Amino acid sequence: MQISKLSIIIPAYNEGRTIHFILDKVKQVTLINNIAKEVIIVNDCSRDNTEEAIKNYITTNPDLDIKYYAHEVNKGKGAALHTGISKASGEYLIIQDADLEYDPQEFNLLLKPVTDGFADVVFGSRFMGGNPHRILFFWHTIGNKFLTTLSNACTNLNLTDMETCYKLFNTKILQGIELKERRFGFEPEVTTKISRVPKIRIYEVGISYYGRTYEEGKKIGWRDGFRAIYCILKYGMFKIQ
Repeated sequence: MQISKLSIIIPAYNEGRTIHFILDKVKQVTLINNIAKEVIIVNDCSRDNTEEAIKNYITTNPDLDIKYYAHEVNKGKGAALHTGISKASGEYLIIQDADLEYDPQEFNLLLKPVTDGFADVVFGSRFMGGNPHRILFFWHTIGNKFLTTLSNACTNLNLTDMETCYKLFNTKILQGIELKERRFGFEPEVTTKISRVPKIRIYEVGISYYGRTYEEGKKIGWRDGFRAIYCILKYGMFKIQ
C-alpha cells in the first residue's frame, strides 16, 4: 500500500525537560518508502516550560513539519489525543508519548504490515519479540497482562499488549469513531471500538520499551488501572457507545 504521509501525534504534559529529545529522535527517523512525517503536538495545559520548549524547537527546526496545539485547561491524555487525531492529515497516524519510553526508530516496524498490504491497525507490543525492555515494576506487568486479557475476552482479539502507547491506525477509520475517554481510559476504549469496525485487519509487532520510574516522570498509577477495568467493561462487555 502506498502511504504519502504519517501523522505522529504527541500528547505532552509537563515534558519541558525532555520534549526536545523525543522530537530529535522523530526528526532523525527515515520512514520506509520515503513516507513524509507530520508531527502534531498537543500541550495539555502543562505547568512547566513545555510550551516554550516546543516553540523554541519549532523555530530552530523549520525542516520538521510540526503543528502545535494547546489546551487552555488540563483535560487528560485521552483528550489531547482526541485533538491530535482530529487534526491529522496523513493516511495513517501513530501515537508517540513525549517521554523517552518508546523509540521512534521503530515506526517502520509498525508501518511494514501496512505498506505490505496486510494491516489497517498495528499495535506495538512490549511483551513479544527480542527487542530490549527495561526491567522495572512487577505489579505493573501483571496489571498490564490482566487488563489485556480482560480486554481480549470482550473484543475476541488475541493481543499481548492492549495498553501499549504505540498504536498505528488508518486515519480515516479512527476519525470515524467517536472516542469519549479523556484520560488513560483511551487505550481500552479505542481498542474495543476499533475491534468492532467491519473487516478491520489488526496486527501486532514486537517493540522495545525504555520505561521510566516515577522519579523520572512516569505518570500512570493504580487509579488509572481501575479506570481501565471500568472502560473495558463499559465499552466491551456492556457495549456502551
